[in-house]
Amino acid sequence: MTGLRLQPADRRILSLALPALGTLAVEPLYVLVDTAIVGRLGTPQLGGLALAATVLSFVVIGSNFLTYGATERVARRIGAGDPAAAADVGVQALWLSALVGLPLAGLLAVAARPLCIALGGSGEVLDHAELYLRISAAGIPFVVLTLAANGVLRGNSQYRVPLLILFVANLLNTVLELIFVLGLDYGMAGSAWSTVIGQVVGAAAFAVVVRRYLRPARSRRPSRAGMAPLMSAGRHLVLRVATMLAVLGGSTAVAARIDEPTLAAHQVVIGMFGLVALSLDALAIPAQTLVAEELGRDDMATARHLARRAVVLSLWAAVVVALAVAGSSPWLPQAFTADAAVADRATVALVFLGASMLPASVAFAYDGVLIGAGDYRFLGLAALAYLGAIAPLGIVILAVPRLGIAGIWAALGAWMILRAIVNHRRTDRVLSPVDAAS
Repeated sequence: MTGLRLQPADRRILSLALPALGTLAVEPLYVLVDTAIVGRLGTPQLGGLALAATVLSFVVIGSNFLTYGATERVARRIGAGDPAAAADVGVQALWLSALVGLPLAGLLAVAARPLCIALGGSGEVLDHAELYLRISAAGIPFVVLTLAANGVLRGNSQYRVPLLILFVANLLNTVLELIFVLGLDYGMAGSAWSTVIGQVVGAAAFAVVVRRYLRPARSRRPSRAGMAPLMSAGRHLVLRVATMLAVLGGSTAVAARIDEPTLAAHQVVIGMFGLVALSLDALAIPAQTLVAEELGRDDMATARHLARRAVVLSLWAAVVVALAVAGSSPWLPQAFTADAAVADRATVALVFLGASMLPASVAFAYDGVLIGAGDYRFLGLAALAYLGAIAPLGIVILAVPRLGIAGIWAALGAWMILRAIVNHRRTDRVLSPVDAAS
């Protein structure tokens, strides 16, 4: 690392990273509020929310390719000084969001009950989950539209407005939920409809704001050729997300087969992982925009410099996060459990989590760089290869249960190290002067 003195490139990254962090934090904070309000209705309702939210999270994560793909393609054309081409990409991204969001909404409405059953729902919990998911399906087209519009805005280096819109939309949702659930006693239906209303308002605000960036578009009609690159990127990015979820889900499955305290402790640490990863993701996301923009200008040297600085800043953030996580490991589990066995296991896992943040910071930063370079096929295939490499470690842990939670989080740390090394080598190749000239 080159020290704490900020370079001009650092300021460019941080100017986007701070609002990106706020945007990333809005959703987890909303989920916490939603959980607290629904939790007052009763345990079956809270269980139903957990099942429905799991399904919805898969839908949103799977549709994130619209944000990433639009960010890279719009930023590259902005860098090339072609706002009309950038606007064309934005128009096709919005059309594609409709083609994705509307069928998804219908599928969720029809398959709500089978999906919740597949996740283990039954009895009263299943009924609440089905109700919440069927109503929430109405908001999916608006969520997917928001993802596409956010990508267009990020491609134009506009990060603050999405933060404001998402904050206001989620604040509105919280107020409506308090009224519908606690005031008018509409129960789970009230919670779901307040969410849908917030999503509709948020999507409408995004649609109004993004119009400014779509004005130079040469055509407002849907184009199969125009949507094809986004769909191709989506195929590889969905593969990447699916395999990453398989690794994390597989770690939970392994923990469940060891013993109950290990599973409970693992859930605590997985939750912490999701929280601390936000700070690292916030530095990776600007790399998507800035690297794509410089590649659009054919300025490979600046793109390489931005990639290096994104990694350096991410490493500094990881050092702070690692020290905080490892330093708090002896007492942090007490906030989640009174079971000594669970707390002891969680303490061990938190130390491993803290250590894994260093390679994770490199892996995340390079993920952002490679998305900015449009290297989607590699990201998808590499993620699949990582799953194949890590899976045998899970088998070993199952065969030797005494490895316990330390073995699980050591394996996840190895996954991060592997991703960091491979992403570093790939970035060197993708941003090399030789490749740029060929």
